[in-house]
Amino acid sequence: MTGATPERLRFADDGAIPNHPRYPALAYRAVLDPAAGPEAAEALFTRNDWVPAWRAGIFPFHHFHSSAHEALAVVSGPATVALGGPGGRTLEVRGGDVLVLPAGTGHRRLRGDLLVVGAYPPGQDWDLLRGDPAEHAAAVANIARVPDPPADPVTGGPIWGD
Repeated sequence: MTGATPERLRFADDGAIPNHPRYPALAYRAVLDPAAGPEAAEALFTRNDWVPAWRAGIFPFHHFHSSAHEALAVVSGPATVALGGPGGRTLEVRGGDVLVLPAGTGHRRLRGDLLVVGAYPPGQDWDLLRGDPAEHAAAVANIARVPDPPADPVTGGPIWGD
């Protein structure tokens, strides 16, 4: 996968969903064979030092994680997701796509039914925040403390152009 080139998506802090101040979300397209099932996504993440943690969908409400970076491998779809919060961007995803969301990046499933494998860098545990303005300052402080991942979960190389 070293030749995979993601779309880089940057989102501003809207006062509720902070997004990440330095790193873009990454959208890799068709990097996995959907017929290989969730095991292929789990193997990819494990090979690149990310810990596969669950198989499910994406919540249908805007949310983000202030305590962990997250990789989402779409095993089946298609679906429409929103990234960056209500003022962000809508993406169509399908089986084989992988989204890499730096801590703070808002995301939500808008339409469709999908199966996703979620993974996190070693030692990072996710929280679930919905953009309550009363939690914003604490969320921004948490995001600043999240260490960089050891590698890109898709390519195994440097992540975010480091």
